[in-house]
Amino acid sequence: MYSKLQYISQGSTPEEQFNNINSTLDAGCKWIQLRFKNCEKKQLINLTEKIKKLCSLYNSTLIINDNVDIAKIADIHGVHLGLKDMPITTAREILGEDKIIGGTANTITDVLTRINEGCNYIGLGPYRFTTTKEKLSPVLGLDGINRIMNTLTIEQRNVPVYAIGGIQHGDIDDILKTGVYGVAISGLITLGKDKKETIEKLNSLLYETSTTK
Repeated sequence: MYSKLQYISQGSTPEEQFNNINSTLDAGCKWIQLRFKNCEKKQLINLTEKIKKLCSLYNSTLIINDNVDIAKIADIHGVHLGLKDMPITTAREILGEDKIIGGTANTITDVLTRINEGCNYIGLGPYRFTTTKEKLSPVLGLDGINRIMNTLTIEQRNVPVYAIGGIQHGDIDDILKTGVYGVAISGLITLGKDKKETIEKLNSLLYETSTTK
């Protein structure tokens, strides 16, 4: 099954992106989402191929945000699609059945649509306000995520859901109690003084809490 911790990359240059991902992998993260919005396509393909080699060394999963064509060109594990990106059904036709396709959701309608389209996992949020993403959807908070997860349970719809958006260590226990599978983290890891300590603590909370629920 998928890692419960997904790192969403940051960096304003290819070098910053590479260095942040390299140090995150070295610190023990097993799933990378390459998110680099303002980058020339050729540069992004080159960066993706370099990170693919890194992830192979660390036996880690690599997906890319939005860029289905680059996911296919570089033959990485998959893609994550926002609400205004390519439809999941179209991406599936391009990438095939064996690739991971994740989708962003902000409402129960979004979630059910993503499931019906055949996504492999859902990124649900934002949990709280975050400066990482522009044009942020309405903040869900714990209550919003809990309501959506309860509806999925009632309707017996089963798909891994990752909470996303400004999540801190102290949020993990309550988030997992909603039935969420894992978390997608960006700023907490990128800006942390000790990435290894940060990731070890996150994994401890994610895996130990999930086994004791």
